[in-house]
Amino acid sequence: MESYKQVIALQNLRFYSFHGFYPEEQILGNEFFVDVYCYVNKVLGGGDELKETVNYETLYAIVREEMNMSRKLLETVVDAIVRRVKERYSFLEYIKVSIRKMNPPFGADTAEALVSLEWVKN
Repeated sequence: MESYKQVIALQNLRFYSFHGFYPEEQILGNEFFVDVYCYVNKVLGGGDELKETVNYETLYAIVREEMNMSRKLLETVVDAIVRRVKERYSFLEYIKVSIRKMNPPFGADTAEALVSLEWVKN
């Protein structure tokens, strides 16, 4: 029997948030971009109901809520997003969340810093 993996994703979600280890980052804030990828086993010719897939609006709401909570580490933010998506959509097989921080304040000539977390169902 054939199997298919379907990807449901939101890419380049832009937020102005207050994540950062240094106090000034939590005061001044920064621009962040978030990508969320959700993989599900798919049967071709399956149903046409929203309950059988990932709702983009719900996925966005989870990301927005987590990005609105100030944290020191982006690792904490990606962990929280993955955990909430996994809890909401128990049928998922794989989740990947990446957060890019634009112009991180550590004196290097770099455009962004990236933290990513992947979860795979056993």
